[in-house]
Amino acid sequence: MSPNVVDSEIEFSAVRAQGPGGQNVNKVSSAVHLRFDIARSSLPAAVKERLLAMRDQRITDEGVVVIKAQSARTQERNKADAKARLQALVDLAAHVPVQRRATKPTYGSRQRRLEAKGVRAGIKALRGKVTER
Repeated sequence: MSPNVVDSEIEFSAVRAQGPGGQNVNKVSSAVHLRFDIARSSLPAAVKERLLAMRDQRITDEGVVVIKAQSARTQERNKADAKARLQALVDLAAHVPVQRRATKPTYGSRQRRLEAKGVRAGIKALRGKVTER
């Protein structure tokens, strides 16, 4: 189960959206910048480490997640979208990858591999030039 992001640790700022928007685009600041400081958050230490180790362009060198949401027309929907994207990022970092244990191939799988190589070699051997006798 992944930890939830606390709303009090998120900082929002309204900015003007880019792109087409008709008459409203120059008047209304409906786009939202979400800022979330990983180091000062209440997330578990392991999740913080994995978040900071991620190679994600939304995470700055100072360890702050910056997400810009501008797909919706209203500021409220953009805030909800940005929070959902932040939670998805935290969920991704909270997932602990299973450690892979190396195993040997079975005897049967090695035999099947060698047999398939032999069949393939036979097919390729038949591709040579045909000589007349």
